[in-house]
Amino acid sequence: MDTNIKTLGELKKSGYKPKSVKEEIRQNLITKLKQKEATFPGIIGYEDTVIPDTERALLSRHNILFLGLRGQAKTRMARQMVDLLDEYIPVVDGSEVNDDPFAPLSRFSRDLIAEKGDKTPIRWLHRTERYGEKLATPDVSVADLIGDIDPIKAANLKLNFADERVIHFGIIPRSNRGIFVINELPDLQARIQVSLFNILQEGDIQIRGFKVRMPLDILFIFTANPEDYTNRGSIVTPLKDRIESQIITHYPKNIENSLLITEQEADVHADQAKKVQISDMVKRLIEQVAFEARSSEYVDKKSGVSARLTIAAYENAVSAGERRAIINKEKDTQVRIGDLQAIIPAITGKIELVYEGEQEGPLQVAHNLLDKSIRSVFANYFPNPESFKKRKQTSPAENPYRTVIQWFDKGNQLQILQDLTDKQYETALSKVEGLRELVGERFPRASTKEAMLLMEFVLHGLSAHSLISKKILENETRFSDLLGTMMNFNLNAEEDMD
Repeated sequence: MDTNIKTLGELKKSGYKPKSVKEEIRQNLITKLKQKEATFPGIIGYEDTVIPDTERALLSRHNILFLGLRGQAKTRMARQMVDLLDEYIPVVDGSEVNDDPFAPLSRFSRDLIAEKGDKTPIRWLHRTERYGEKLATPDVSVADLIGDIDPIKAANLKLNFADERVIHFGIIPRSNRGIFVINELPDLQARIQVSLFNILQEGDIQIRGFKVRMPLDILFIFTANPEDYTNRGSIVTPLKDRIESQIITHYPKNIENSLLITEQEADVHADQAKKVQISDMVKRLIEQVAFEARSSEYVDKKSGVSARLTIAAYENAVSAGERRAIINKEKDTQVRIGDLQAIIPAITGKIELVYEGEQEGPLQVAHNLLDKSIRSVFANYFPNPESFKKRKQTSPAENPYRTVIQWFDKGNQLQILQDLTDKQYETALSKVEGLRELVGERFPRASTKEAMLLMEFVLHGLSAHSLISKKILENETRFSDLLGTMMNFNLNAEEDMD
């Protein structure tokens, strides 16, 4: 359309024909599907599930409820629907409710058109202005959503309260001819949810006794966690019945998709990206933490584990490497396995624990999840230590970890401080007999930095499989003989009893 058109008369001559917002979205979606364009770019892991369901709902011109746990891109899906709207539409200039010049809803626009006819001024509304969003909270009122009588407007216009023009419209009428999203619908009080019935079904609104017939043209999108999530409330059944399509969202189903999401969403500073390298192995360890949390007996499954956990953890891991490089005045570094202690704050704040988890404590649960992640990923890079536990081996050829474990059995300990320089880090790891050889045999083409990281990973992996002991202190990780550690623990317990 020619956005230079400024009056209703010019608009009539142009041949413009208005469409409903749902028809508009339907036609633009059909065009994208025919041209094989991505309808929801940047949404990863929903290609065969949520996105096709959403496309079918939009083709059916349905209002939509996205139902799923936190951090499942429900709001992002809703916001991207703006791109399916026409770029510009004409509205009556000055209208509060984006009145269609050919079918005005408000008293203001009807009076203006009656007065000025074809000279009625119009303006062009960009699609980014046709999106409304409200986070449902217990204090949201009908006045916020629908509207109320405005005594100041009545006084200024010298109108009595029986005049329709004293109404101050809420956010929903102001979203007419656009998309309106209510996030966390169960948090909306039941009486407020009831006020949406007629808007969805009949197209009229009622404000303080005014029954205003306003067939609003809106695509409604609602988001919600499952109804049994905590005790915050639920969607009232009649409202749910009026929402035509309910689409179930989900977490990434595999590590590959999870990796892509984290890399896409993580806000890593440009200086960090230049200075700090993070290997694919460490990335996988971070992603595995979320998968372990979602299956943990200590974590509330009804609450879910948001994708924000791994995004925040990734950012913390990179920052841990950057901090060490700054302290040591090094130009570049890599994220080490020990740096993953820095992701603990990103875990503890993003998981809700069941009773057993509360007994363990969030810090201990986070450490357990990290150890489980290491245990799960370790088998992808090295032979599974479990397969050597019950067999009697006489040489490193039969048990590749034998030499390393024996070095600790002799009473040796290894302390890796968090802020070691890269040179000190290499020197410390090189003390462990058989460790460099083990990594060199499995990864002969690894660079020195990669080899150091893999050597540290072996120690954490053996600890996760209870073959050596690992103790996390404030600023260091200490590896030692498992049996010796148990003996010391028993001796300390006896001394405490004395």
